[in-house]
Amino acid sequence: MSTPAFSARILVVDDDPTVAEIVTGYLRRAGHTVAHAADGPTALALAIRDVPDLVVLDLMLPGLDGLEVCRRLRADRPVPVIMLTARGGEDDRIAGLELGADDYVTKPFSPRELVLRVESVLRRSRSTAQSRGEKEERRTPLLAAGIVVDQATRRASKDGHGLALTLREFDLLAHFMARPGRAHTREELMRDVWGWDFGDLSTVTVHVRRLRAKIEDDPAAPRLIQTVWGVGYRFETGESS
Repeated sequence: MSTPAFSARILVVDDDPTVAEIVTGYLRRAGHTVAHAADGPTALALAIRDVPDLVVLDLMLPGLDGLEVCRRLRADRPVPVIMLTARGGEDDRIAGLELGADDYVTKPFSPRELVLRVESVLRRSRSTAQSRGEKEERRTPLLAAGIVVDQATRRASKDGHGLALTLREFDLLAHFMARPGRAHTREELMRDVWGWDFGDLSTVTVHVRRLRAKIEDDPAAPRLIQTVWGVGYRFETGESS
C-alpha cells in the first residue's frame, strides 16, 4: 500500500472488534496513527484529549449512538467524519450527512476503498486549511443577492445577518457564487468542492438542500440555487447581465 502524503491522527469508533481490527490495521499500514474507541462516551473523551484529524464513526454504538457522537464532535470543532454503518437505508445516510458527516460507507465494505475515502477526505481538509492560511486573505468578498461571502475570514451573511454554515456548506456557496449562471453537475461539485473522484452523490444533494434552507427566502421554491433538470444546479443572482 502506498505511503500517504502525510500521516494523520485517525479515531476509529466501532464496537465490533473484528471490524475495528481490520479498519485500524489497514489505516496503520497506510501510514496513519490510529486510536480506537468501542463506544460513544469513550470516543468523545479521546477526541477531547487528542484531537483527531479524522473520525471513522460507526452509526450503531453503545452509550451514545453515532449520530449523537457526530453532532457533539461537529459542535466542538469541524473535524472530518466518515460514517460507517450496517444500515443501508437512505434516511440513515441522509441523517449522517445532515449532521455534517463528510462521507458515508455502508457495511460490508472494502477496507481498501475505505482507506481511499479516508485519504480523499484528508486531502480536501488539508487543502482547505492551507488555502485558508495562504491564499484566501488575498481574495475579495463574493457579493450577490444580498449575500456576502468573505473567504478570508470564512464568514457569510445575508442582508446583514450572519449565516451559520458548516465548512462544506461554506465551500459550496463560495463555489456557486464565484460562478453565477453556470450549470454544475453533481459529479463536478463532488470533485471541485469535496475533492472526490468517487462517492455517494446524495452527499451533494443533501448539502444543496441544507444550503437552500439557509439562504433562500422560500427553500421550497428556490430562486438562487436552481435545479437544472437532467444536469444539476445553477446559482442565479437574479440580476440582468
